[in-house]
Amino acid sequence: MRTVEDGDWSPSQIGRTARRVDRNGQDSWFKSLFVRKVDPRKDTHANLLTKNEESNLYKIQFHNVKPECLDAYNKLCEDVLPSIHADKYYPCELVGTWNTWYGEQDQAVHLWRYRGGYPALTEVMNKLKQNQEFTAYRKERGKMLMSRRNQLLLEFSFWNEPVPREGPNIYELRSYQLRPGTMIEWGNYWARAIRYRQHNREAVGGFFSQIGNLYMVHHLWAYKDLQSREDTRNGAWQQEGWDEVVYYTVPLIQHMDSRIMIPTKASPLK
Repeated sequence: MRTVEDGDWSPSQIGRTARRVDRNGQDSWFKSLFVRKVDPRKDTHANLLTKNEESNLYKIQFHNVKPECLDAYNKLCEDVLPSIHADKYYPCELVGTWNTWYGEQDQAVHLWRYRGGYPALTEVMNKLKQNQEFTAYRKERGKMLMSRRNQLLLEFSFWNEPVPREGPNIYELRSYQLRPGTMIEWGNYWARAIRYRQHNREAVGGFFSQIGNLYMVHHLWAYKDLQSREDTRNGAWQQEGWDEVVYYTVPLIQHMDSRIMIPTKASPLK
């Protein structure tokens, strides 16, 4: 598989790309003058890279479920999570909920959006403390889990905002641990690179962490099936400029992980 996100490309591709970059170094430098870049010295990463006018905050949850409890866990979530999503009393939305198909097994992933940022998150937390159904849900859920973790995320300004879509689809969550200090550079490259990945509507959302593991990036993609994923990813290499983005972004990554996920019945992203 060859993609800007993972760097699993052949030595011959590396050589061709390096030679092309060397030959066209001056041309690439000249073109870069016309690409909007942010200055990390003048503001925080959050303010430079996000859609500030919308103030959306996201929470991603990873729940590792006891294998024998996964069906019961999914049913419990289906009974409770959609009601919170639909109730305007809570300023939050369930973006998607999935089970991991390939990657960590017996895992559930939930993505929530809080319109209004941290105040909305705090409001939801305080209101849920008074919700007896949710309290009972958490107590019952705790019996089924082996571990859980979460992160608070902001969305990149140049990515789509994730909205409900019809299925059936599979989803890929690609997670990158970047080298400290490289988030702005990553954002500058991906502001250009995302246009190469819009042709099949596969781009769902792009996020970076604010609380939890820091310098963490998550890219969420949708495909009809695994073969569609393969064809779409390979097709990006036929577009001029994609290989150059690969060449410059791969060195920014310390660690990366891929999950193929199946939406549950409660997920707005089908």
